[in-house]
Amino acid sequence: MPVLAALGQGGPLSQKELARLARVEQPSMAQLLARMERDGLVERAPAPDDRRVSLISLTAEGRAKLPQAHSALLDTNNRALDGFDPQEIVVLQDLLRRFLANLDADCRSAGGDS
Repeated sequence: MPVLAALGQGGPLSQKELARLARVEQPSMAQLLARMERDGLVERAPAPDDRRVSLISLTAEGRAKLPQAHSALLDTNNRALDGFDPQEIVVLQDLLRRFLANLDADCRSAGGDS
């Protein structure tokens, strides 16, 4: 889902950019993209400024899956937040943003963003 969402919002992106956005290692992203390419959801094209880099973009089939994927994500979120009041959801979202910011800062200081 993070890959579909990222490409749906702004693609095409490099594998490195997608791995960073999805917060996964490059080898894991390579495997995921290979499966998505096999399934006809994404396609690769050489970057115009560096032909060693492939830019990944959604295919028509991948774009057609976006609403279904988004709906599944919202359904999962709604089930996970069942019983939370709106104020608790706001607090949880804030805590999770701070949590992720700490992880990002830790990765940058450890050189994990290179």
